[in-house]
Amino acid sequence: MTRFAAPIAEQIWDMKYRLKKADGAPVDGTVEDTWRRIATSLASVEKEPEVWEKKFYSALEDFKFLPAGRITAGAGTGRTVTLFNCFVMGTIPDSMAGIFDMLKEAALTMQQGGGIGYDFSTIRPRGADVKGVAADASGPLSFMDVWDAMCRTIMSAGSRRGAMMATMRCDHPDIEDFITAKSDAARLRMFNVSVLITDAFMEAVKNDGSWELKFGDKIYKTVEARDLWNKIMKSTYDYAEPGVIFIDRINQMNNLGYCESIAATNPCGEQPLPPYGACLLGSINMARLVDNAFEDGAVLNEDKLTELVALAVRMMDNVVDASRFPLEAQAREAQMKRRIGLGVTGLADALLMVGLKYGTDEAAAQTEAWMKQIARASYLASVDLAKEKGAFPLFDAEGYLSSGNMKQMDDDVRAEIAEHGIRNALLTSIAPTGTISLYAGNVSSGIEPVFAYAYKRKVLQKDGSRTEEEVVDYAVQMWREKMGDAELPDYFVNAQTLEPSAHVKMQAAAQKWIDSSISKTINCPEDISFDEFKDVYMAAWDQGCKGCTTYRPNDVTGSVLSVSEETEKAPEIDAGADVVYLSEPLDRPQALEGNTYKLKWPDSEHAIYLTINDVVVGGRRRPFEVFINSKNMEHFAWTVALTRMISAVFRRGGDITFVAEELKAVFDPRGGAWIQGKYIPSILAAIGSVIEQHLVSIGFMEGEGMGLKSDPKAMVVNLDQPRGKACPSCGQYSMMMVEGCMTCSSCGHSKCG
Repeated sequence: MTRFAAPIAEQIWDMKYRLKKADGAPVDGTVEDTWRRIATSLASVEKEPEVWEKKFYSALEDFKFLPAGRITAGAGTGRTVTLFNCFVMGTIPDSMAGIFDMLKEAALTMQQGGGIGYDFSTIRPRGADVKGVAADASGPLSFMDVWDAMCRTIMSAGSRRGAMMATMRCDHPDIEDFITAKSDAARLRMFNVSVLITDAFMEAVKNDGSWELKFGDKIYKTVEARDLWNKIMKSTYDYAEPGVIFIDRINQMNNLGYCESIAATNPCGEQPLPPYGACLLGSINMARLVDNAFEDGAVLNEDKLTELVALAVRMMDNVVDASRFPLEAQAREAQMKRRIGLGVTGLADALLMVGLKYGTDEAAAQTEAWMKQIARASYLASVDLAKEKGAFPLFDAEGYLSSGNMKQMDDDVRAEIAEHGIRNALLTSIAPTGTISLYAGNVSSGIEPVFAYAYKRKVLQKDGSRTEEEVVDYAVQMWREKMGDAELPDYFVNAQTLEPSAHVKMQAAAQKWIDSSISKTINCPEDISFDEFKDVYMAAWDQGCKGCTTYRPNDVTGSVLSVSEETEKAPEIDAGADVVYLSEPLDRPQALEGNTYKLKWPDSEHAIYLTINDVVVGGRRRPFEVFINSKNMEHFAWTVALTRMISAVFRRGGDITFVAEELKAVFDPRGGAWIQGKYIPSILAAIGSVIEQHLVSIGFMEGEGMGLKSDPKAMVVNLDQPRGKACPSCGQYSMMMVEGCMTCSSCGHSKCG
């Protein structure tokens, strides 16, 4: 029986991937049972399933090939689920009926757990004429709010969360509002947002030229290109969004450029897709393929890599036939092109094992060489499948060989494709692998550097207590086993010590041979200057990247976990020590000052009264308790529960502004109400707004809609170590930005699902 490399790996498997009955009883007794379930399911579409089941099992064994989470959790379960991770939906028509048809399709897709991407550039700008009704258009951002509310509704019904991506072209008249939309921490929380940057725009930026914002044939406004670029950069510098997608480059480098046009990506950006395109993901675990790790003859076994890639391509091609799809249009698109997204994980660990320092020229050159080998092996494996099963239906030899990566591929591969066709239109992509990398023994994620060599994780026990365990990077653990207490070599670097330019260099090196794109986060220090920050994006453009996502700690999204350096040990993250709160609540003074607020909700006959009392700590007022009362007896139980819970949180100290934020995010599927000219999605959201109003009035936070603000005089110690946001799954302050997704290092929860 396979021994998991770390307790967290087994816990991830049990929580996310292990097949269980409705009552929680395990069906998969061991991880071998999970591998066998997947292998059997994907071999079922073969003419000789028993032969391929054994081969597929060998690829999965020892975590060498890691299908994406949807495949690992869903294949062979008999459940009505899609094995595809994410979808780009259909083009949004510029009509009310068309827009809401698209909303329905999005809801059906998200109901099955699929993340979605949409280009909102096709909707006319705010203030444009709406013919026939004598009205002005509300603009694409207003409809993004509707999509956001829909996503909350799907989540409130208990469905698995699916993330969303919204894109908008850099020449759309509403682009400036789009850029700053998420500066309000309460708005569009279900979306990642990215600006579609054209070659012409980048040329205008470099030449300090003007830039027209237009829709159709009408020019609405002319701006300075560099000013608009700086606005994008400033928003990203302050709020970590929007991302940047170089859309012309994506279309120029698309193997299917002769038969499709791309205007959006999946939520994490690694799969630019056409309308109704779907992303099917899996990763080669590079860390498992190194022979003689940390020795003079350390090398990645290229024969094993080629063999594993061929099996992975065949398995993923079979998923196209084995999977269900939320919409017929998605199934048709997948069948016509059979695109897959085979990527890697454990790259940084593999580089360490062969003695290379991530971010150096040598490491970038080796990464490019490995990626080319994977591309070659993928293409040749897909050609073999075409010989056996036929090329993808839209294959056109002349168009295909003159598009995308084909123009730079070796002549022998091009000749094979010209003669026999190819089974899969696009084959490679590098997706977020945060959860599956933990499941595989905490190998480094995707092509990211090692985040930290080791960190402490708090684990909730059955009796309610918490214990600590160390989570060690896979390569570091291997070093310890081989070298004992020997000091780590100087080529061991992690995300905390790398310059942003090193991140860009590695992304560009990998991108050269990747058909689709790459999900990667370029971590920037909080004190990076704005000019240096802008240079990161310009470097990504200059070096041939298809997009760029950075993460700099900020007030809205929080900060990555802090890492404490030790002289004799590897740096550690203490997920529980970034902010220390009072272990005992404050004593209540005999008298407190406060305010009482009246809230009238349209569906309730009686008003709700909120009393918030404050206490003075360190010469500054902070909320201490809340009382929520109403004559409406239907509200009695939940108002008492809310009173007790919020008061308990207030009395523990610390930054409690999240209470208002979380309440404001509650969406009532029965509908909200308009209060004082503002749409409030639920009665709980209304209560959250009142609490926020009170916090602003006493100076505890800096104004509604400006995002979470730390309280420098709250009962917090160790102020020089900022904390991240709490994980919505396990509650630990362990969220960090990895591959464009906020990911919890304690439980593996990922914003991107």
